Amino acid sequence: MIRVASLYLPQLPIERLRRLERPAKPPDAPPVPAQSRFAAPIDDDPGACSVPRGGGWRPGARWALADHGAASWPREGARPDKPSQAEIDALPAHQRPTMREMGRRSEAADNPFKAIPPDEGATGYAVAAPLPLVAAWTRPTILIERVGQRDIVTAACPVAQELGLRPGMAAAHARALVVDLDVRDAEPDHDRALLDRLALHAVGHWTPTASVAGPDGLWLDLTGTTHLFGGEARFCRRLLRFLHRLGFTASIAIAGSPGTAHALARYGGEPVTVLPPGREIEAIADLPLAALRLTPEALSSAARFGLESVADLYPIARGPLARRLGMTTVTRLDQARGLVAEPIVPVVPFEEPRVERRLLEPISTAEAITQVIGDLIDDMVGVLQARGLGLRAAVLICLRVDGVEQRIGLGTAKATRDAQHLKRMFAMRVERIEPDLGIEAMALTAPRVEDLMPVSLGTGLAESSTPDLAPLVDQLAGRAGDAALFRIGAQESDVPERAIVRADALACPSGWPKWKRPARLLRRPELLSNVVALLPDHPPRRFVWRGQSYRVVAGDGPERIHGEWWRSEREMWAVRDYFRVEAEGGERFWLFRRGDGVEGSTGDHSWYMHGLFG
Repeated sequence: MIRVASLYLPQLPIERLRRLERPAKPPDAPPVPAQSRFAAPIDDDPGACSVPRGGGWRPGARWALADHGAASWPREGARPDKPSQAEIDALPAHQRPTMREMGRRSEAADNPFKAIPPDEGATGYAVAAPLPLVAAWTRPTILIERVGQRDIVTAACPVAQELGLRPGMAAAHARALVVDLDVRDAEPDHDRALLDRLALHAVGHWTPTASVAGPDGLWLDLTGTTHLFGGEARFCRRLLRFLHRLGFTASIAIAGSPGTAHALARYGGEPVTVLPPGREIEAIADLPLAALRLTPEALSSAARFGLESVADLYPIARGPLARRLGMTTVTRLDQARGLVAEPIVPVVPFEEPRVERRLLEPISTAEAITQVIGDLIDDMVGVLQARGLGLRAAVLICLRVDGVEQRIGLGTAKATRDAQHLKRMFAMRVERIEPDLGIEAMALTAPRVEDLMPVSLGTGLAESSTPDLAPLVDQLAGRAGDAALFRIGAQESDVPERAIVRADALACPSGWPKWKRPARLLRRPELLSNVVALLPDHPPRRFVWRGQSYRVVAGDGPERIHGEWWRSEREMWAVRDYFRVEAEGGERFWLFRRGDGVEGSTGDHSWYMHGLFG
């Protein structure tokens, strides 16, 4: 018997953004009076004691002699009568006799194993409320996305929906209807990433088969798994409680087909729907046609023919129905009724490549450690080759006899399965390992891998091949550090210091400007002193930089660069005039003057050194 659950998250895009706005520490909630599950504490201060002091007898002392002979009673040899239970209950709590005094061998004790409040909120237990969202639904919020030449509303919070805003309407229309409207950009990629994470969590905790169902839900194949959670109804309550703690509103439906579960979760009107087997046809009869996941064209055609609910499609023959609404409508209807199978493509968690060696005896020499590392690399290369992957990052884990773990990591410039290259890379890092009393186990993992397909080597001897620089880059990075090797790339900006970006050592930067730029650009422009120049369009004749005076013999310019006013208001009228100059000693510099040399609002006409040629 197939049982499929459809999880629906109607406010996923907005609730995800609200969840990011949660405070790091929840605010202190006011105390709420609630009935405790434990008995009230006994008053340790009973007030004035009614038992006489200085030779008086406690009542329990006389009762404790009830099971002994009267000869043991010291006062006149009389044996007192045993009091009734009503008399004992009338005494104060501190004067009541213990069970041992009443003739029992032990007193009753509470069970030390207290029941934990269940997730589904059973009666008799107070379930803690989730962390409150930041200003949850106090201001109407919508998400918009650019479609063609218009901004379209993709999601609206409950407050916005009460004001008449709906997904699919124009953003300009929404702003006209509601004045105080919080408009944000939609992030479908982040929403999809969150659904993927939920699907992976479901595979690890709820069911082995889970899949993402559209932009707002999940499929869960619960066949043969709900008994592990106490039944289908209890599983649904636990799942909704889990999502509620995360800050998400959800509804779930379980049925015998994915189509019926999808329809009931979105149009059933109940947060939890558990449909008995064999009742799919009557359960979806009163639902609208949109519950069948029909195309917009099919819904428009159905509206023209007066078809509103799913039950209106039952008496129509398959041939006329296919001609009027399309064959897809017939397929969707059969899938919802369970007549046609609808397979669920499950998500497959990525298994990190890992190889391990446990040693018979601890090792501590560099030669033995290198030998084990080589064996691990050979095993890892075999695993990567079988899966068609290449290694980009590796972590060597050494477990010492005293239980301490040492981790040695390395990265490669590009994906590789070259065992000799990886062995050389790890050989450069063996000296970082401290074996101490000995290493008893070693493991090698690949936390970052990439697809690596076989490459054709060619057939002709005359073919020229480009040398592979990746091994050289890896060896240099192993000696000088990963941050020591990089390339300079270009990015869109008019300001020279903002127009460059640091790129990977094997990257191929593109988009360099046609203007001549210096080979070395200073991190920050340095102020020049004692500058002699003819304004406004001539290069300087002499200047002093870093305490040394330079005399200019040739110059070219100016190259005018305006400030990026969209970044800062201070750059609204800012201007730089750049000059390429050559000094008497043959040095070539790249200088600029702040301002156009005429208007004071464009700059203070100070000179700066920004780069060197050659």
